[in-house]
Amino acid sequence: MDLNCHATGDVRLDKAIYQWITWDKNPQTRAQIEALLLDGQVEELRRRLCSRMAFGTAGLRAAMGAGFALINDLTIIQSTQYYSSKEMMFSFLFHRLARLTAAVMLCKDIPVFLFSTYVPTPFVPYAVKRLGAAAGVMVTASHNPKEDNGYKVYWHNGAQISSPNDKEILKCIEESSEPWSESWNESLADNSPLRSDPLREISKKYMEDLSSVCFHRELNTKSPLKFVHSSFHGVGHDYVQQAFRAFGFPPPIPVPEQKDPDPNFSTVSCPNPEEGESVLELSLRLAERENATIVMATDPDADRLAVAEQSDRCRWKVFTGNELAALLGWWMLFNWKETHPDPADRERMYMLATTVSSKILKAFARIEGFHFEETLPGFKWIGKKIHELAKTGNEVIFAFEESIGFLCGSMVPDKDGVSAAVVVAEMASYLYNKNLTLHQQLENIFETYGYHISTTSYVICHDPPTVKRIFTRLRNFEGENTYPRSSGGHSIVDVRDVTTGYDSSQPDKLCVLPMTKSSQMITFTLQNGIVATLRTSGTEPKIKFYTEFCAPPGKSDISSLEEELKKITDTLVEEFLEPDKNNLIRRSI
Repeated sequence: MDLNCHATGDVRLDKAIYQWITWDKNPQTRAQIEALLLDGQVEELRRRLCSRMAFGTAGLRAAMGAGFALINDLTIIQSTQYYSSKEMMFSFLFHRLARLTAAVMLCKDIPVFLFSTYVPTPFVPYAVKRLGAAAGVMVTASHNPKEDNGYKVYWHNGAQISSPNDKEILKCIEESSEPWSESWNESLADNSPLRSDPLREISKKYMEDLSSVCFHRELNTKSPLKFVHSSFHGVGHDYVQQAFRAFGFPPPIPVPEQKDPDPNFSTVSCPNPEEGESVLELSLRLAERENATIVMATDPDADRLAVAEQSDRCRWKVFTGNELAALLGWWMLFNWKETHPDPADRERMYMLATTVSSKILKAFARIEGFHFEETLPGFKWIGKKIHELAKTGNEVIFAFEESIGFLCGSMVPDKDGVSAAVVVAEMASYLYNKNLTLHQQLENIFETYGYHISTTSYVICHDPPTVKRIFTRLRNFEGENTYPRSSGGHSIVDVRDVTTGYDSSQPDKLCVLPMTKSSQMITFTLQNGIVATLRTSGTEPKIKFYTEFCAPPGKSDISSLEEELKKITDTLVEEFLEPDKNNLIRRSI
């Protein structure tokens, strides 16, 4: 193609087009750009080529297709060359994009561990630590739509990369973006003596290490409970089956239509078990036929876990991420206390949660005497905090994010749906042996530590200037540099704005959490105990809002708490986001 004949007149765009067509050796994606150029699709070319993916809360994630802003062979190679220039990368991943990532390493004589088949995402950080690798990469779109893919990077400590490492990587990509010719040699993944397959060793060691969170194996072997598991067309089936056997359980009953990997997610409209009963239909119906009490679903890359419990025939309680965290947090604490009777041990014990998650662990810590800390949203911040605490001799026994991501114990510095699934099974079996259901135990927890009722939702906004205007208004609500003073008739007693680094609750007014200028997030604490956070998504065109009523122990009028929370949430959305005025798309339920 003669590019001079098809110049757009935009110097920056023309340079990007030239680079793409010159560098991309994949005929399909190169043809996409050439077709857009021939058709004169200047705006679409600009969207694809004049911006680059940035690391969000869960790595690089975008639709698959041609362009520097999307996931494809070229952008994966560019993202990986940073590590090779540093001579420090080991990769753990699978399939074509994974093999290209490995080729970038191998062509520079860097040893690579490359899994020979699909593995759950938590196996990557586990393997980084177990094998002493310098870093790790997982190619996965997780629970995103089938058109998407992603590139998740782990540091030598097993935690996902966070600032400032993510910014350094992007800077290096920009400075040296031309791919080496040998980076395209995918066959290196098969032929290089520097490539080894860690699958057998890592699977064996992972299942052995599960014993660290198995507390009642003998009871498990006698459990009458039946479990159903869906792997949501992903990679979790084999590994959840193995984990159940490691705990002494018979393997759970799989949902046959969703058992095997299927990138088209053919039986669900959305491959995200967090969406609840609507996407769990096949699992629930199978459980009813099999007389199973508990349904579990791991998302496609098996790092998240959804759980439902049959309350009576054909009625199911689907636990929210915050509710399941209350149960798992209680369970991990209960068993930790059994082996640590000395109250002094609690001085070095921690639980963690992201700041948009329930404050239930904070209530646990206040009564039980251990430490609780919040992090920014995204498990990369939890992983970083675990590493920091471990260096000072402290132990994190449980961590979570409200979007059904859980970490039980210290095996993996990341969320892990495989271990969480079998821990839930053991907890359920123990409770049923005491004539308690999971739901009944959740009520017991709330009665002891205070009811924590939360809601999470979002509005969609495709116009970044509108998002900026909304948050600028909140920072100048009643005059310059003044935030709202009330919502729904209740005073706002504290405001924390991690975008600007402001926190009114601190003596110096400076936020304890790291400042994140590239994203928007403001938290309001109301006088009545409700905490509300508004934030932009790291991967989607959404403004998310999280509200929670943190009631003190003894206040148990659930209906009035729920009514008050709904009133405040509705008012906050209308007053602070102004959906109609700003043409925001409300979430369809």
